[in-house]
Amino acid sequence: MNLGVFLAGTGHHVASWRHPRVQKDGSMNFNYFKELAQTAEKGKFDLLFLADSLSINPKSHPNVMTRFEPFTILGALAQATSKIGLVATASTTYSEPFHIARQFASLDHLSAGRAGWNVVTSSIPDTAKNFSGTEHLEHSLRYERADEFVDVVQGLWDSWEEEAFVRNQEAGVFFDSSKYHELNHDGDYFQVRGPLNVERTPQGQPVIVQAGSSKDGMALAAKYAEIIFTAQNNKEAAQAFYADIKKQVQENGRKADDVKILPGIFPIIGATEEEANQKYQELQDLIQPEVGLSILSTALGGFDLSGYPLDGPLPEIDVEQSNAVKSRAQLIIDMAKRDELTIRQLYQYVAGSRGHHIFVGTPTQLADKLEEWFKDGACDGFNVMPPLLPEGLDQFVNDVVPILQERGLFRKEYQAPTLRGNLGIDEPLNRYTNGSDHES
Repeated sequence: MNLGVFLAGTGHHVASWRHPRVQKDGSMNFNYFKELAQTAEKGKFDLLFLADSLSINPKSHPNVMTRFEPFTILGALAQATSKIGLVATASTTYSEPFHIARQFASLDHLSAGRAGWNVVTSSIPDTAKNFSGTEHLEHSLRYERADEFVDVVQGLWDSWEEEAFVRNQEAGVFFDSSKYHELNHDGDYFQVRGPLNVERTPQGQPVIVQAGSSKDGMALAAKYAEIIFTAQNNKEAAQAFYADIKKQVQENGRKADDVKILPGIFPIIGATEEEANQKYQELQDLIQPEVGLSILSTALGGFDLSGYPLDGPLPEIDVEQSNAVKSRAQLIIDMAKRDELTIRQLYQYVAGSRGHHIFVGTPTQLADKLEEWFKDGACDGFNVMPPLLPEGLDQFVNDVVPILQERGLFRKEYQAPTLRGNLGIDEPLNRYTNGSDHES
């Protein structure tokens, strides 16, 4: 299986910052991040995953309030690691394709072929207020823009064919002009001539990651993504998602195996079940009710829950009328109905893991769960979301990874120097290599 680790300040649990065993300034402490990255590399993880957002408010998750800009910290971590993949989030709604193409191509060179781009469309409406905008693009339009955006970025990454830069000093020839290509893209959202001023990268192109599970998000992922990060809190739903997205990938003329589906897993690990449950309850008890309720409201597209009893059921909510992350909101609503959760129980669950699968148990039980999902066609691996850092990552690397290795489910050594190589994903051909000029 493939494994990523989703790094987030003091940990993914919303109250992790209040726990006595965390690095309180973890979100802005480079040496702390460097140690986490090196621990994950010791555990032979495929990649580090960094999320990002472009707006905050007084009720934002503590890990979001202040954190490093992803390219900056991953550029530094590229020098502190040598094998693990480095995946950063960048928005297609509040960026330009040329900038993103250049930044990720540069990171791929700096890391010797370990860069990946997590494509997001930015779901928070207030983000527009930080970019001289007055209105946040509607959900389907954000995905229309994203589709064209990714196409342009990939076109720019193909600006230079392999070995285009001959750098022949004696002949005075710096590059082979037959391997130089302008994109000349003229679309609905972007007009980009090109070429990119970064030569072809060690991976050919950085890996594309996508995390949307809505209808629009799945369509975008099926067309472009090579890793799909998804929230699935039960195996049956994960199996259905897996089968659906793999089918869509093939309908787009791609190989199913060239797309790795990694649901998030939020593991609370203890030497015994009792210890694991105590750890979980310890974290849950640190959640402040107003914080939990605010996070749940945001996850449901801003639906105001303040007038409803906390120990009553969730009211009827139509996610199609919101401009939120529709797939995540629907997942939460379905879970509340299925498990008959009160609003209080629901915000405790969501605030803790943000809708991802929570596991509470021993290392062997966790390995059993991961093996079951992997072998039963629910995933190709997992994006591990430690609720408490660094403790949760240390436990996973020291106690769970060896069990997976003993069972032949996970590597003992890295197979390749690049992220693509370790994922087992082919390097994309340059669109111009066979002489077929591509007009976008």
